[in-house]
Amino acid sequence: MALMIGRLHHVVIDCPQPRALAGFYSELLGLPITYESRDWVVVAENDTTSGLAFQLAPDHRPPRWPDPAEPQQFHLDIMVDDVESAGECVLALGARRLSGERGAHVYADVAGHPFCLIPRPPWAPPIGERP
Repeated sequence: MALMIGRLHHVVIDCPQPRALAGFYSELLGLPITYESRDWVVVAENDTTSGLAFQLAPDHRPPRWPDPAEPQQFHLDIMVDDVESAGECVLALGARRLSGERGAHVYADVAGHPFCLIPRPPWAPPIGERP
């Protein structure tokens, strides 16, 4: 086993409105907002766990997936029990469906970042259960 140098703290996402994007992911993932300042908001299981952080970037230019001229920058795969019903839920939260390959479940969050809804693999517990 390799020597561990560090442990992931937060995945930090630049955006023009940290509170709005954190609210979107808080609803999508069923996790609370655990920290908030004017330009930094965190969504995590609690205030001592790692999670997603949203950082103010006033000049942020959203990606135009799948346009390589303005690439996606990153994307999140969100596992769900039922991709069709989860798709309806994320649209109700303010996401928008992105065009793509047939059968793909690719959306943009409220700041334009792409994310995918993927079927929960058999090894993962059902979404309503905590591992």
